[in-house]
Amino acid sequence: MTVYTVTQMRFTDRETYDRYQSKFMGVFSQFDGQVVAADEAPKVLEGEWGYEKVVILAFPSEEAFHAFAMSPAYQEISKDRVAATESTALLVQGIGG
Repeated sequence: MTVYTVTQMRFTDRETYDRYQSKFMGVFSQFDGQVVAADEAPKVLEGEWGYEKVVILAFPSEEAFHAFAMSPAYQEISKDRVAATESTALLVQGIGG
């Protein structure tokens, strides 16, 4: 079943985040995932939103997500994302059908 990651982030060090972002697709493309959305200007429809970017990724299974997230290549570049943002990340189960 498809799973999605939804990450909301606020930048604390844009230069370091940009370094992460410049390497992301090179790592991500080695795995069976899809970038669904990456938006630094989403429109808030309800409530308040204290972040600056939202990213939604899709994977064919939770195992595929973990293969990507725990890979040595992603672990290495993600140090920059962690250092450069305050974020909330969710793993969301898709609806089977």
